[in-house]
Amino acid sequence: MAISGVLRPGFVQLRVLNLNAALKHYVDHIGLNKVMTGPDGRVYLKAPDEFDHHSLVLREAAEAGVDVTAFKVAKDADLDHFAARIEAWGLAVGTVAPGEQPGLGRRIGVTLTTGHRIELYAHADLADDHPEISNPEIWKAEPRGMRAQRMDHILLYGPGIGKAQRFFEECLDFALTEKVETPDGLLAIWLSCSNKAHDVAFVEHAVPNKLHHVAFQLEDWNDIGNAADLIGRYDIALDIGPTRHGITRGQTIYFFDPSGNRNEVFSGGYTYYPDNPTRGWDADHIGKAIFYYERALNERFLGVVT
Repeated sequence: MAISGVLRPGFVQLRVLNLNAALKHYVDHIGLNKVMTGPDGRVYLKAPDEFDHHSLVLREAAEAGVDVTAFKVAKDADLDHFAARIEAWGLAVGTVAPGEQPGLGRRIGVTLTTGHRIELYAHADLADDHPEISNPEIWKAEPRGMRAQRMDHILLYGPGIGKAQRFFEECLDFALTEKVETPDGLLAIWLSCSNKAHDVAFVEHAVPNKLHHVAFQLEDWNDIGNAADLIGRYDIALDIGPTRHGITRGQTIYFFDPSGNRNEVFSGGYTYYPDNPTRGWDADHIGKAIFYYERALNERFLGVVT
């Protein structure tokens, strides 16, 4: 439970093929706010209900995908604590100087066996357009688009997810909330550092450093329906939904940004406590685990990653 140590997902940096198209998608359609464009051309965004400087970074590149997933910790001294634990566990820890991203303090980072770059940081500037603090309204400005409230979680594909699970559990004090096991071994894991059903998830995949999706929290099922309406109205590439997960119990719809990075808008899900057992699913129930209503997986959901 996030009282100390790792608090929550902090930011994700995505590669996109065209910044202008990506900005229209994430700002106009999902409902994020543009914070700034950095001197190197990276664009920084945040959801209206987030206090920190940014939670999504877009970098124009020749290939879509994810550069880094970062988690915020409670205090600066935690970075030294976690660095020592990670190095004792057997992974090399790198450092990123303060200011490498505007508004952020120093960061530490590792590369997992799955190929993904994971970073930790403690300081983030308070955003200029943060939610109201004194006598706050429900929202500071009228929500737009899908009305995203925050960047919620990320699902990553890569090899050796069992070792990734141990890293998050043994180095960062995450808990394994759910898992899928097949006769061939561990297929998927969901991990939480909080009361949420998951803050990060992994699926076993032969190719390293792949992104399945980045998810944004919406308020409720009605907002999931509104997102579906916008997907139809603006011809946004749809994967599946609106539907519901068996795993996490979250209400969901999956779609793609103009570069092919998969997005999810997500609401609901159960409350997790540290004394809860890990929920498990077997090979015969994978379809219902992922898509509770359809009780079957679609080919895109399994095969399309960036």
